[in-house]
Amino acid sequence: QVHVVESGGGSVQAGGSLRLACAASGRTFSSYAMGWFRQAPGKEREFVATISGSGGSTDIADSVKGRFTISRDNIKRMVYLQMNSLKPEDTAVYSCAAGRYGLEAYLYQYWGQGTQVTVSS
Repeated sequence: QVHVVESGGGSVQAGGSLRLACAASGRTFSSYAMGWFRQAPGKEREFVATISGSGGSTDIADSVKGRFTISRDNIKRMVYLQMNSLKPEDTAVYSCAAGRYGLEAYLYQYWGQGTQVTVSS
């Protein structure tokens, strides 16, 4: 079982940066891929980024590629999403999840409550 809690959300102007953090419990943290997903009001949840258990493989959604970076620290049991050059369309609730490596939400078993990111123009 893995328990995940996100932090770092907030309000920022377009062009600004935020770093989201995800703290995970469990001694088997490094065996789980970790993903970030987001959901804007009235829209379906969408994949943002994922990183393998070792951190050796990552995938980033085309909509944020070149602006967002995912990383992890297995000793600290943390996952990070560095978000630069933020746009108003990045406004959403961002959720961290633990599971199997991939882009689909069904691959992830354990989800956090989410953290709000609001980007104003």
